Amino acid sequence: MELTRITGTPIKPRHRPRVAIIHDWLVVYGGAERVLRQLIALFPEAEVFAVVDFFSDQDRTKIFGKRARTSFIQKLPFAKTKYRNYLPLMPVAVEQFDLSGFDLVISSSHAVAKGVLTGPDQRHICYCHTPMRYAWDLQHQYLQQHGLANGRTRILARWMLHYVRLWDARTANGVDLFMANSAYVARRIKKIYGRDATVVYPPVDVAACTISVEKENFYLAASRLVPYKRIDLIVEAFAAMPEKRLVVIGDGPEMTRIRKLASPNISLLGFQNDQVLLDHLQRARAFVFAAEEDFGMLPVEAQACGTPVIAFGKGGALETVIGWGNPAGAAPTGVFFSAQTVDSLAAAVALFETVSISAEACRSRAGHFSVEAFHTGWLDIMAANAALGDVNV
Repeated sequence: MELTRITGTPIKPRHRPRVAIIHDWLVVYGGAERVLRQLIALFPEAEVFAVVDFFSDQDRTKIFGKRARTSFIQKLPFAKTKYRNYLPLMPVAVEQFDLSGFDLVISSSHAVAKGVLTGPDQRHICYCHTPMRYAWDLQHQYLQQHGLANGRTRILARWMLHYVRLWDARTANGVDLFMANSAYVARRIKKIYGRDATVVYPPVDVAACTISVEKENFYLAASRLVPYKRIDLIVEAFAAMPEKRLVVIGDGPEMTRIRKLASPNISLLGFQNDQVLLDHLQRARAFVFAAEEDFGMLPVEAQACGTPVIAFGKGGALETVIGWGNPAGAAPTGVFFSAQTVDSLAAAVALFETVSISAEACRSRAGHFSVEAFHTGWLDIMAANAALGDVNV
């Protein structure tokens, strides 16, 4: 592929094209960081930028030892643990990165990364995990959960989020091509930014998940214990079904509250390593997922292990899980519940126990979201958009 000016006239690059990857922040290794890992695999010579980089040595090995160039926020007081408190400064911070020497700029963005400044002869691809949800449609929930809906700070908090929204909308104009991690996110991009987006699903390490057809008599939920994941709803529902066993893996600020909700049939294991999580995904009767997620990797990993999913029927789960009784008549890989209520979830569990879902169908579905599928999606888009630059991948 050749670099192409805005006029459409191809030019030969005078040097080996340089690629920059901008990630919001590197603090813990989660779903967005798995995407970053595969972007680095595609562009191994790329330089990485982030507002802050506090990765542990173990997590850094997962991104091939890359260390990010960081912003001034890296050196501010308590940045390692309170970096989110510096959100009002992040637009300024990300705009300070000098990317003038790069031909292709890739932002991996769920907050501010897409706001980097690029020139007319540079190409900017944004892989959008989601538009900044706490500044847009989840603003009121965000303020409520952080105790900012009332009191003296509410006016300042609302003004700050208003400013961030204006900046976020404006910086969408600097993106040449949006990729979305689901059709659900593509619709949000269209609504908020007025831009079309190509869907490339995130890379799930399906190969690392071994299918198991032998299931034990327990249900599994796993997540960071934060409010929007709705682990509290799952625990409440199973507390009302004492004859059914639930195992919860994960830790976070909701742990104390969830412990109070748990009944004797519910086991809270706290944080567990990947191997323990995988073992439970393989053995569980079903994986229970109550969040409205933009994509959601764990339901795909569960299916890769041959385990069906009981999921809230909204968001990315509608794209990754094939529901029982679907109009197309496809082999089901799970059951949906329509409302985030105890009764709705309990009804879905009851339905699940009356139907038959094969482990092989679950495994087959997971294959659509593999690392290889992610790489192929990127390669196809690069090939179809010569104007994105002469970059060998």
